Amino acid sequence: MRQLLPAVLALVGTTLSFAVTANTARANTGGSFYSATLTRPMDGTQKVIQKGVLWKCEGAECSAPRDTSRPVIVCARLAQKVGPVARFATPQGDLAAEDLARCNEAAAG
Repeated sequence: MRQLLPAVLALVGTTLSFAVTANTARANTGGSFYSATLTRPMDGTQKVIQKGVLWKCEGAECSAPRDTSRPVIVCARLAQKVGPVARFATPQGDLAAEDLARCNEAAAG
């Protein structure tokens, strides 16, 4: 039992460290995971809900929290609602050109 206690304490410490880091990262982005730049700016500040994702848009810039779908699908859902997207990104980077083209096909349909 004495040998198990340090391992359990180390595990708890590591878990708490990850939790604090994740919450700090989320706070720094204002809870946003996705960011998009629209080809046609919206008037003022607007909120758009598409498939359960709340997008906050100001002019041509929009942001939203993480969804369980792939980024190209989330982009396509946004494009269906607001029109073509010039740029779509996650913390991992921008969508590739071919994925952005697929995203914008939804805006045409």
